[in-house]
Parts: sequence; structure tokens; C-alpha cells
Amino acid sequence: MQLFECPFCGLRSETEFHFLTEAGKQRPEPAEEVSDEKWADYLYNHKSPRGRTAEIWVHIPCGEFFILERDSITREVFRSIPLKDYEQLK
Repeated sequence: MQLFECPFCGLRSETEFHFLTEAGKQRPEPAEEVSDEKWADYLYNHKSPRGRTAEIWVHIPCGEFFILERDSITREVFRSIPLKDYEQLK
């Protein structure tokens, strides 16, 4: 079992978290003009880079969204940041 750190609740079991998407992924807009192919690409296709990556996760018990920076190969977690603070740190 791996431990992830919720920036609001501290270290918790990975089973309490749900992956949402890669950080920085832009939603296609305007929604009413987006083709089915473009929408499917946005929802289901991810870059899945090897190495250090930033991802959006949610901690299910508290319902907070945050950025988890981790290595996709070694699974090492570098830091977790509240989603609202992430843009300021880039």
C-alpha cells in the first residue's frame, strides 16, 4: 500500500484517493461546439509521461481536489498542493 498526502488531511492510504486527470489539460470550449471525437480525446487520452508528472487527484473523504507531483516510474511522491494554489507555484 502506498501513502499519499492530502494537503488538507495529511498522510492517508492510496485507497482514499481517486485520480482525475493530468494537470494542465485544457478542456475544449465552447462545449456546445466540441465534436464527439474531440470530447472523447479530452476524456480518455492522456499523455502518461514517464518520470516526474503533475496530476489532479481528489481525496474522497474530505472532497478536496489537489495536485500530486510524483514519479510515474518509481511512484515516489514529491509533493501535494491544493489545486487553487498550483497556478501560483508554476
